[in-house]
Amino acid sequence: MSRFRGDLGALRGSLAAVVTPFTAEGELDTAALTELAAWQRAAGSHGISVGGSTAEPGSQTADERATAMAAVADVTADEVPFVPAVGSARQEETLELAGAAWDLGADAVLVITPYYARPTQQGLFEWYVRVAAELPDLPIVIYNVPSRTAVDISPETVLRLRLACDNVVGIKETTRDFEHFSRVLHLCGRDFLVWSGIELLALPLLALGGAGFISALANLAPRSLAQMYNLWQAGDHEAALELHYRLHPLADLLFVETNPAPVKWALQQLGRLPSARVRPPLAALSEAGQAEVSGLLARATDVLGAEGLLTTEGLLTTSVTAGPASPVTARQP
Repeated sequence: MSRFRGDLGALRGSLAAVVTPFTAEGELDTAALTELAAWQRAAGSHGISVGGSTAEPGSQTADERATAMAAVADVTADEVPFVPAVGSARQEETLELAGAAWDLGADAVLVITPYYARPTQQGLFEWYVRVAAELPDLPIVIYNVPSRTAVDISPETVLRLRLACDNVVGIKETTRDFEHFSRVLHLCGRDFLVWSGIELLALPLLALGGAGFISALANLAPRSLAQMYNLWQAGDHEAALELHYRLHPLADLLFVETNPAPVKWALQQLGRLPSARVRPPLAALSEAGQAEVSGLLARATDVLGAEGLLTTEGLLTTSVTAGPASPVTARQP
């Protein structure tokens, strides 16, 4: 049995939602993924997730997703929680991937609301009941990201699932509707695990009693995100707030264009990825996007320095230079 399955209190803090590296030719790069996961562990991330929206699951086969999970599981090695995302628009594929995650020792799994079909709340309830019943000893975390799925699971449906399924233990909320976070906690109880998938709502959620955050931002700032959680839990709220605001440029960077193209390009520029390749239908970061991302990186040198992504001469790449700060329009996660 996995070390943390029976200790849900350990599934708190900053869980890094890592990208899936591809080679320049578009093949799965497990060596680069292993290095990214190892960096997350060394930087103090409280857990690691792979296979979510940032990982481009829709462009991968089930076998590729299982291979990526195995690479990360080897790194977490039951020393930090491993919470892969296994959801799909097809329930049989979801169950196949959840079974693979179980075999790999996952501590819990993220299951996205089925996308494109736009099911009713009853349809969502029945979907999750079956997934939970097929793997009754595997903790299930609902993954709510309406901007990508075109369906928003209601707090009332989350409560129905909690009451019906002992192993439905939490939800990742990737919605800017902050009331949704609060209503879920109010209905389901503060022992129900609620994570934020919205970077700038990560710290505010802790004030409501949330479990933490499963964030793409950890790809660039794993140490800082873990520190922000630790500071808040230690009662140093002012220091946590200061760090929250220092992370703004990197949070804005993620959605300059469709995630994960900007963060992959940034990771390549910073020496953490050999290739920034994304798979169709995503496109490589445009020249305009590269200029905007470069400017945002230059505004976050204090954070990047703390992450070990700077040399004494500055950024690890000469292509990243400071640009004027520009207003950032909120983009969909």
